[in-house]
Amino acid sequence: MKILLIGSGGREHALAHGLAASPLCQQLFIAPGNPGTAALGENRDLPLTDHAAMRAFCDEQGIDLVVVGPEAPLVDGLVDSLSDAGIACFGPRRAAAQLEGSKAFTKEICAAYAIPTAGHASCDDRARAMAEIGRRGAPIVIKADGLAAGKGVVVAMSMAEAEAAVDFMFAGGLGEAGASVVIEDYLEGEEASFFAICDGKTALPLASAQDHKRAFDGDTGPNTGGMGAYSPAPVMTPAREAQVMREIIEPTLRAMAERGTPFTGILYAGLMITREGPQLIEYNVRFGDPEAQVLIPRLESDLATLFMAAAHGKLAALPPLRWRAETALTVVLATRGYPGKVENGSVIRGVEAAGALPETLVFHAGTRQSANALAAHGGRVLAVTGLGADVAQARERAYRGVAAIDWPEGFCRSDIGWRALSRDGEEA
Repeated sequence: MKILLIGSGGREHALAHGLAASPLCQQLFIAPGNPGTAALGENRDLPLTDHAAMRAFCDEQGIDLVVVGPEAPLVDGLVDSLSDAGIACFGPRRAAAQLEGSKAFTKEICAAYAIPTAGHASCDDRARAMAEIGRRGAPIVIKADGLAAGKGVVVAMSMAEAEAAVDFMFAGGLGEAGASVVIEDYLEGEEASFFAICDGKTALPLASAQDHKRAFDGDTGPNTGGMGAYSPAPVMTPAREAQVMREIIEPTLRAMAERGTPFTGILYAGLMITREGPQLIEYNVRFGDPEAQVLIPRLESDLATLFMAAAHGKLAALPPLRWRAETALTVVLATRGYPGKVENGSVIRGVEAAGALPETLVFHAGTRQSANALAAHGGRVLAVTGLGADVAQARERAYRGVAAIDWPEGFCRSDIGWRALSRDGEEA
């Protein structure tokens, strides 16, 4: 089977790692890919927004399956264009991708199908948003309705912070993504992520994870795209996972089918585990990054078989999914200055040595390979994943890998996994 994987980040390197290991995978193309994916397949610099050119490439190469990694091509309708041309795709069509592309759309689904979520109001002008903030008070959450590359959510602990966020968004600070906003009540609890794979009719639970969004130790500093993660999340007990499937995932799948926009792909539920039970914070319609870097290494079932079954509506016919018993933990190395302005081009050494350590994987995200050296090219640059019998051992192996990498211009958090270790009565 010939597979085309779309994307260039750490998530796509993790997906390439899983797909290349499949006995079904005859040839793997990654567009555009990164230096890490180049070791697993053939990187191609394809025009992702030119759907006709993408169809032509698939026809020329005899592509059997397209796997779309990031959200932007999904919301842009790449799956529609390829599927309508008879090319099997893993990922939702444009109408179903609204679950991530529009926060207001997801809230409408939640309201119509009694899916537990925070109280909210959708506002398409500044005056209404300010009125909602005044009525609800702080702390409060302000979300840009559209895609904002992980920068569209502000958890405001004061009225001044909330008002500043509204002003920023309606002043065009996030472009079209912030042309309307969703104002949400603040939820108390513990955050977790839960993933399910869907084929339009059937949803199979995958696994849970917990991310670390803040840039610095102690969950301080600005929000980022994610500085590390681990899987499974201890807070997501088997009973809670069953509850999330029953009360959140399955009603969403039913809602999308009944609207005539069946959902195929990954449903990534961002959850708050409150005293009243799990509540949906938001949906993503693809694997997370860095969550993919801890989910894919734990999956024993064949990834290509799983994606192809979803693309053809045959998940119900699969045997139960198999997972490694180990915990996986990943630490993100970022360029100093991230999530603000960063300088590209600093040289990175020791990546091969880190990847050669036992039960350790290194995933590329923002890197460039020249004739002489591997260099940083972006904010989040590498993710080092360790696997172990528990969070403590996985973390020890991940940080041993980090220590093997020589990159003075990079930084990472030193406390990834602290919440899970605290739950066990240990210190992070």
